Amino acid sequence: MKPVIALLGRPNVGKSTLFNRLTRSRDALVADLPGLTRDRHYGEGRVGERPFLVIDTGGFEPVAKDGIMHEMAKQTKQAVAEADIVIFIVDGRQGLMPHDKTITDFLRKSGRSVMLVVNKSEGMQYTSVTAEFYELGMGDPYVISAAHGDGVADLLEESLDLAFSQRPTEEAEPEDKDRGIKIAIVGRPNVGKSTLVNALLGEERVIAFDMPGTTRDSIEIPFERDGKKYTLIDTAGIRRRGKVFEAIEKFSVVKTLKSISEANVVLLLLDAQQDISEQDAHIASFVLELRRALVVGVNKWDGLTGDRRDEIKTDMDRKLNFLSFAKFHFISALKSTGITPLMKSIDSAYAAAMSNLTTPRLTRALIEAVEHQQPRRKGSIRPKLRYAHQGGMNPPIVVIHGNALESIEDNYKRYLEKHFRETFSLVGTPLRIELRSSRNPYARQEK
Repeated sequence: MKPVIALLGRPNVGKSTLFNRLTRSRDALVADLPGLTRDRHYGEGRVGERPFLVIDTGGFEPVAKDGIMHEMAKQTKQAVAEADIVIFIVDGRQGLMPHDKTITDFLRKSGRSVMLVVNKSEGMQYTSVTAEFYELGMGDPYVISAAHGDGVADLLEESLDLAFSQRPTEEAEPEDKDRGIKIAIVGRPNVGKSTLVNALLGEERVIAFDMPGTTRDSIEIPFERDGKKYTLIDTAGIRRRGKVFEAIEKFSVVKTLKSISEANVVLLLLDAQQDISEQDAHIASFVLELRRALVVGVNKWDGLTGDRRDEIKTDMDRKLNFLSFAKFHFISALKSTGITPLMKSIDSAYAAAMSNLTTPRLTRALIEAVEHQQPRRKGSIRPKLRYAHQGGMNPPIVVIHGNALESIEDNYKRYLEKHFRETFSLVGTPLRIELRSSRNPYARQEK
């Protein structure tokens, strides 16, 4: 599993700025205002061949008894429980504050490995900016500037070294061990994930009853169906971050994200008896971001009236229109209806994700698409698409070569994607189009 790094500190010490630096994103809001971040915020990063998860937290006040600061403290404590390494950030400009000592006491009791980081240190000498922080008794501080990137790379390398050194050595599985298609079943709590697992297995293999959050960890279950091998991953329900407080739920979000990243096909389970929520869309977006093959199951379909079914379908078309590549199935896990077509779509999605598309077939499909509809001119230049080849699989990547391809608009790329999907029956998998323009040999070369 990827190591997890939690960023912690009092308000406005630069946690979100460091989060954006580590994830190479702008996902966390950053402003010179204390208390801007409230919920836990998860992101992914990579150093060479070492991927990791990082958690941004709100300003931490461990002794808060009520109000928003109390809820933020719960979120931060949850992040510490999930983390392998805690990066405790203090402000080098303001110096040591009483609040820093309170946080130090909490971290010392948590039992987690802690790295003390002095931020906002640009232009300051190491000895002058770190001297008073030795009073915290947390070893030699790391001096960085999250805003400018000073010292961040070394900090990250050492934190990952520490995280991996603390992990027990895991025995590698035999390379020839065939576990079949790995299917991660994801969705909000109480949509029927565990019930669906039991329906697929034909036995009460996992606990399933009407209480949200029953599953606390990801459970891998190998099984066979119609002579094919599969591995089911029954994950903990992903709750809206503001609702995940209890210590018993630690690891659930982190391990669910891990399950999605390691699956061959993701089965997103929705509840037909509830409206499509913002969290359903967030989960779907994460699956799409990781470019995993996807099948959508709409559970608890039995017993709904015709009007209610029409409302649900309209709601899905509006809120999940970005999942047009995926097959939707309307099922009842409790009554085991609709399971066979669901599994056929999972097989098809996996086959589509692993498709081997030859260069001649792709080029013929490209020529057909251009003959049917050419790209728009940009000024006096019309882009010319010459040939295509496959640049990768899982998901399939179609690389198109030609001239002036930088002028092609997004709507034409979507047209090409749709054409390739229909031509090669690529249902259930994302598809990437990459455009590569040939260099003009007659262009003037700068000396």
